[in-house]
Parts: sequence; structure tokens; C-alpha cells
Amino acid sequence: YGDLESVLAAAPSMKPSKLQERLIEHADMARLSRVLVTLKEDCPLPIALEDMELRPIPEGPLRPFLEEHAFKSLLKRIGNVTDTAAANKAIAGKNNDAKPGVKAAPAAPVQAVPNSMPPMDLDSYTCITDTATLTHWLDRARVEGVMAFDTETDSLEAVTARLVGFSIAITPGEAAYVPLDHSSDDMFGERPAQIPMADALALLGPVLVDDAVLKIGQNLKYDIAVLAQHGLSIAPFDDTMLMSFALDAGRQGHGMDELARTILNHECVTFKSLTGTGKKAIGFDQVPLKDATRYAAEDADVTLRLWHHLKLRLAAEGASRIYEMVERPLPPVVAGMECAGIKVDREKLARLSHDFAEEIVKLEGEIHALAGQPFTIGSPKQLGDILFDKLGLKGGRKGKSGQFSTDQAVLEKLSEQGAPIADKILEWRHLSKLKSTYTDALQAQINPKTGRVHTSYSLVGAQTGRLSSTDPNLQNIPIRTEIGRQIRDAFVADEGHVILAADYSQIELRLAAAIANVPQLKEAFAAGEDIHAATAQELFGEVNRDTRGRAKTINFSILYGISRWGLAKRLESTPDEAQAMIDQYFTRFPGIRDYMQETLASVRECGYTETLFGRKCWFPRINTGTHVEKQGSERAAINAPIQGTSADIIKRAMVRMGPALAGAGLGRVKMLLQVHDELVFECPLKDVDAASAVIRAVMEGAAEPMVAIDVPLGVEIGVGDSWGAAH
Repeated sequence: YGDLESVLAAAPSMKPSKLQERLIEHADMARLSRVLVTLKEDCPLPIALEDMELRPIPEGPLRPFLEEHAFKSLLKRIGNVTDTAAANKAIAGKNNDAKPGVKAAPAAPVQAVPNSMPPMDLDSYTCITDTATLTHWLDRARVEGVMAFDTETDSLEAVTARLVGFSIAITPGEAAYVPLDHSSDDMFGERPAQIPMADALALLGPVLVDDAVLKIGQNLKYDIAVLAQHGLSIAPFDDTMLMSFALDAGRQGHGMDELARTILNHECVTFKSLTGTGKKAIGFDQVPLKDATRYAAEDADVTLRLWHHLKLRLAAEGASRIYEMVERPLPPVVAGMECAGIKVDREKLARLSHDFAEEIVKLEGEIHALAGQPFTIGSPKQLGDILFDKLGLKGGRKGKSGQFSTDQAVLEKLSEQGAPIADKILEWRHLSKLKSTYTDALQAQINPKTGRVHTSYSLVGAQTGRLSSTDPNLQNIPIRTEIGRQIRDAFVADEGHVILAADYSQIELRLAAAIANVPQLKEAFAAGEDIHAATAQELFGEVNRDTRGRAKTINFSILYGISRWGLAKRLESTPDEAQAMIDQYFTRFPGIRDYMQETLASVRECGYTETLFGRKCWFPRINTGTHVEKQGSERAAINAPIQGTSADIIKRAMVRMGPALAGAGLGRVKMLLQVHDELVFECPLKDVDAASAVIRAVMEGAAEPMVAIDVPLGVEIGVGDSWGAAH
């Protein structure tokens, strides 16, 4: 309609609706609002604009004070802060580029929430079964500019789930459920009245992509994947699960029920209370509409209320940066990977299962021969009795149940003592797990429609920000053994395509060198040297296969806060020898020692560590737990800024990858998997060279411009007919 007056003039002829009524009834208020939002330009300024310029930090008397009290990081910044933005950053005390782990205590969490939020009333929700009512609710969403949204399906597997209905909430307390594919809960009953799915989605789709309506969801990655089956997408959006993760990683869980309990003091209706469990369980499509409405609309209402709480905390607690620039863009990217899946060679898996089964039977015979009798190897009680009672091996300890422990650590200790049966049992367990978890299970998890395996990624599964993979877990396939490589060989490309694997090379060591400011390591990485060889030269004065191997073990172990006993076990040395190596390592690389000490001091005071990107990782047991818990928290805290920064970088690379490939005319290159520091793609054979260049550039520059890292991020790229061959 053009300008405001044109809209008001046209209001009487508009389609009857709440919007039309408001335009006619409140025309004068609209005109007044226009006056109120117009900037007044004729006001005298009490201070001239040039007098408001923010100038660099003055050195005196600041520098002498900082020198006296040894504020080394702040001293470094005095000479570097020259522009207005940087000066403002420094004065405000919000330097996100300082060394992770050295932070001031956080402000108390902001829990304020709009006073108008009504109490929860599940019986007030609406069940929408006609298009006129749905249109009215969606029009209201456009007016409010915010809409909480959630899907209801018949499965937890988003790629194959059938859409049963969806719920929306416009304001706290005003929520509705739209059933789409409910059947009767009675075999002879009539199907309840519902909007035809095509009609409902045709009305919903434009709102889901309307830039003027912010969609609010809880774990929207799932909903995005479900809607993709129907050709729908969501933008823009906020995800309360990711908001909670950006604020409270390590302090609490981020599921809706737990957040509702801790933030809203509300217990949500459980899914099982509606569908039942076991053989008598029913699908959500069979739940009566009254009960389904209470459950589904409650999800949307709770999500909207959580959003009102969490959005206030993001800026107040310094979490906006990590949420907006790392976490929020990720759900559509990961949902796309899950939907794409990866092709698996069923015949190869079947052959591996057969080979593993034969080897397992062979190992069982050898174990029984060493034991002097047959027994059930998978039974901890029988195994313990054989090892410690019959064979009399040393080191047996009984738990509260009265039976011997036969866990991995016990068997490895027996192996070190020279017990052949322990080696065989470890091998038997390894093969049995690979067979049941991968070669057998993967065959059953091949989607019959796509012929591919579709893993599910959790965006909040790891405290440090790393993604975790389930159903199936493709991140735990062993890569250092020949058997593990054989399993990866079963992941293959479509005809005319290849698997392209791009892996950050030693990214955690590179980040440690940058964060801890270790000149020798930074120079070695900049020169493209073998970092383990460089460490071996520093520690042992020579480089050979043995010293390089030991240096590699030390490099990675130190970053995880390993103890003298842990390192001694890995190096097969005495604790005193291991401690001497640790001391020598810190002498040669004092920056690592300083980083660890400063990180521990800070986390004990503040309760959290922080990545270069500002991700907070909380350790609530660092001061209050048992001795074992404290030690575990300390080891995790030392590594968290490094591993967390690595996770932030690869997430930024994932978000940028699709647009970069599309911009280069490589839209047929698909990102399929993310495994720790590696991205796996399916690429047309003719596009390998061009895609490799784009992928390398995106991954190497993923940190910038948000964070500048003074160590190059190396990327190794391999190509092959299978995932295994690409390495």
C-alpha cells in the first residue's frame, strides 16, 4: 500500500480480520506512533560530536601500575589499542582476544522476565482443525513478529519421521496444536477432523520463511530435517537449546524438560504418559486430540517462555557472540548432512561380519585353552573367577557385588604383567564390539528408501562444543587399526563420485602453540616442520623413530593435563622418569606451563574456561567435588579452551562451506560427515581439484575475521572411492 496513510485509507476494503479491525480502530495511534519514532533533528547538543571521540588508552599512570602488579596481558595491549573500537573494547573490560582461561568472575545470571507472563494453563490451549482458524493464528504471528514452533512426529529419526502435527505459540500462554495425520485411538472409530496436510503446510510455509517473523524452537535441527521432507525450511530462527548451551555448557542439561524445570519451575507432560511403553505403546498419531493438544502446545508455550528468559542473559553474560556467530547458523547445515547420509556397501559389511565372526570363534577356542576349560567370556563373573581364582593372576579386586572387576584397565594391567589370556580377551572384546556396533548394526541402519546411513548429530552433546554422533555413532570407528580402516572402507561414494576427506592437521597442537604463545612451536608450524620431530629435538637433542614417538605422546598428553603416572604408563617408564620429562617439557616450553597454571587459577576462581571465540565451559565440581572429581575437572579445564576453540573453528567452516561451494559452481559437492577435526564430502570426480581448493580455503580461514590466530591451520585432503581410501 505504500506509506502509512495509504494503508489506513485502504483498511475498510481489506479482508475482514483482526488486523483490519486494529487499523481502523487505532488509526490515530498509528499516526502518533509515526511521530514518536521520527528522529528529532532540531535539538541542541550539550557536547560537540568531536568531543565524544574515544581515544586510545593513556599509558600513564596505567603502565607503571600494571608493571608493578605484573599484569602482563594488559601491558601487551596498551601499545596495540589504537582504534576506537579496540579502545572501547579494552575500557569496557571485554577483551575476548585475551588468553583463554584468564577471565574475571562472571556477572550473576540474569533471570528477569516480562512481568506479563501468565501462569501455565494446559487446558487453555487451542486445537486448530480448520484453515480459517489457522490463518488467524498465522496472521497474529505476523503481527507479533515472533512465533514458537514445534513438530510432532512418529519417530525420533528426523530423516524418516512422519509429520503428525505441529504446534505454535504466539505469546506466553497462547498456544495451539494443529493435528495433521491423527488416526482414531479406536480401531472402529472415525478419523478426527483435521486440516489436510497440503493445505496446512501451504499456509504455514510462507510464515516459516518470513523475515519479519522470528521462529523460536527447541532443537530446531530436528524440525528442519522433518520439514525438509515436505520442501519447507525455517528462517530466521532462535534455538533455545543452543542459547542454553552457549550460556551454561557444563552447568546443566539443555533439554526442554530440564530447562522448564530449572528456569520455569514447571514439570512438562511426558511423552510416555500419553503413548505408554513396551508392547502396549501407541504412536503419537493415536493419542486423542485433547491430550495431544495439551502436550504439543505446551512444548511451544514452554519454548517461547524459555526464549524470553534466555535472550536476556545472552548479552548480559557475554554469550551473544558465540551464539550468533558459531551456534545459531549451524542447525540447517547439520540437518542437511543428516538428510544427505552416506552410502554404505552392504556386501562388504556382511563379509567383514563373517570374517569377524570366524576370528571371534577362533579367539574363544584359544581363550578356553589358556583357561583350561570352556566358559562364557562375556560374563564378568565367570571371567573373574577364571582369571583370579583358577589361574591365580595378581591384581584381582572385588566390587560391592562380590565379584572381580574385569574392566579394560584390569585386563590391560594383566597384559602388562605378561598374561597371554588377557591379550586374547582384549582382542575378543574389540572384535565383538566392532561386529555388533558396526558391521552388523550398520547393515540394519541402511535406509531402504535412500540406500544410505543417516547418523544423527547432537549439537550439545559435548561440553567443549564438539558435535557427537549417534544412531549410528560414526565418530568412534577406530582409525589407527587395520580393522577400523576396513570398516571405513565400507563407506563409499555414488557412481561417478569420490569421497573427499579434509582433516585439520594437528589443530589442537597448533592452537596450544598460539594460545600459550610458544615461540619454538609457532616457528615450527609456520615453517611447515614436523612438530613431533621439533619437540623431540627440543627434549632429547636428536630425532629418530623412538624419540619422535615419545615426543608425540608427550605433546598430546600434556595438553590433557596428564599426571606423571599416566604418562609413565603411556611411555612404559617409571613415574620419576615421566615427571622428569614433564619438567623438561615445561622448561623448554614455559608458555605451556604458564597457560596451564593460569587456566587452573582462573577456573578455580570463576568456575569456567573460555575459548578464543568466547565459548564458556563451566566446571562446577572444580572446587567442591571429591579429589577424583577435582582432578578430572582440572584435566578437562586445561584442554577445554583448546578443544573448544577447535570445535568453534570447524563449526564456522561447516557453516561457510555450502555458500562457498555454491558460489564456485560446485553445488553438487555434498558435505556428509563431521568427525572431530575432519569433514567428509561426496564429490563428482570431475570437480575434485576445484572442490579441494575451495574446501581448503574455507577451513584454513574459518577463524577469521572473528579471531586472528598467529599459527597457520594446516588442512590435509585425501580422495578415494571410500572413506578409508581417502586417508
